[in-house]
Amino acid sequence: MNLKHSFGARIGVLGGGQLGKMLTLAGANWHLPISILDQSLSFPAMPYAFEAVIGDFNNYEDVYKFGHLNKILTIEIEHVNIDALFQLEAEGVVVHPRPNALAIIKDKGLQKQFYQQYNLPSSSYQLFDAGIDILQAIENKTLQFPFVQKTRTAGYDGKGVKIIRTKEDELFDQASVVEPLIEIEKELAVIVARNERGEVVVYPAVEMVFHPTANLVEMLACPARIDTTTAKKAEEIAKSVIKQYDICGLLAVEFFLSTAGELLINEVAPRPHNSGHHTIESCYTSQFEQHLRAILNLPLGNTELKSPAVMINLLGEQGHFGKTHYQGLFEVLQMSGVHLHLYGKSFTSPYRKMGHATIVADSIEKAIKKAKQVQAMLKVVSQ
Repeated sequence: MNLKHSFGARIGVLGGGQLGKMLTLAGANWHLPISILDQSLSFPAMPYAFEAVIGDFNNYEDVYKFGHLNKILTIEIEHVNIDALFQLEAEGVVVHPRPNALAIIKDKGLQKQFYQQYNLPSSSYQLFDAGIDILQAIENKTLQFPFVQKTRTAGYDGKGVKIIRTKEDELFDQASVVEPLIEIEKELAVIVARNERGEVVVYPAVEMVFHPTANLVEMLACPARIDTTTAKKAEEIAKSVIKQYDICGLLAVEFFLSTAGELLINEVAPRPHNSGHHTIESCYTSQFEQHLRAILNLPLGNTELKSPAVMINLLGEQGHFGKTHYQGLFEVLQMSGVHLHLYGKSFTSPYRKMGHATIVADSIEKAIKKAKQVQAMLKVVSQ
């Protein structure tokens, strides 16, 4: 068993968005030196970094040079230069998640093949190189409406996903995964963590509600309103997935719970995730502290809920482009049990993630009721 840990080692994070910011804030409790690589000092994480480095995490040289400034390298977004990560790992830099796992996860087609290979439950699928190939499959009757088309790469925050119901619906003209449209009762997520010693801990499942237009998480509730058997099964699947990927750090596993009662893996994210923001206030160990514990090979923290919680994303209002203004902020700050996290993005646009609020209460019903009040009061608009 590997008992070595790297407490105090310099940590580099590829990406300076809100996830990087919250990761850096968690590290500040232990005075960890966390550096950030991204393209602008105005990005949310940059003011809180031990060192803010200007560069492009998709550029080989930028990632390679930044990697050698640190003992451990991690990510807040999957879409980074993989070739540089493989080279850094070969030269002794600790990279979490490991590049071979990240290379699979970046490609939704490879993800689906991975789940099939390891007998992990996921929906059936077909792979296509271009839109014309999908049209040909429809013509040949090997593909039926309705179906879901997902671009294999570069999809993020609801982008790269379409429900196709008729021939008139526009297709993505690029390499895609096509899945049948599942009749879904709920969408769930489970965050699981693992360190190099093989310790694994799992957070209680959350229930996600998506914005109908933006295809982004609008609200999540924890604990999920599902039976104990389903919750335990989701947790066990999540543990299996992180072990098969051989990931150290966090893995968010998103599930469909079908109307037939099947739990199907939708996709995963090997980093802190939107579905774990509530853990800052509602769990003994936040997902951000847990990720640091895992990549440093420290003992993993307690994942129990201290109280039921609801998290709502604060999205830019439709029709608003420009300098950010939080309408209703004063009124929301007067509410007990409401914890605001504003990401510091100077400019808003429709459906852009501008912050989140976590509402804690002694029951999930009370938390949901107050969360809806916050949603009605707090709007992100342009000045």
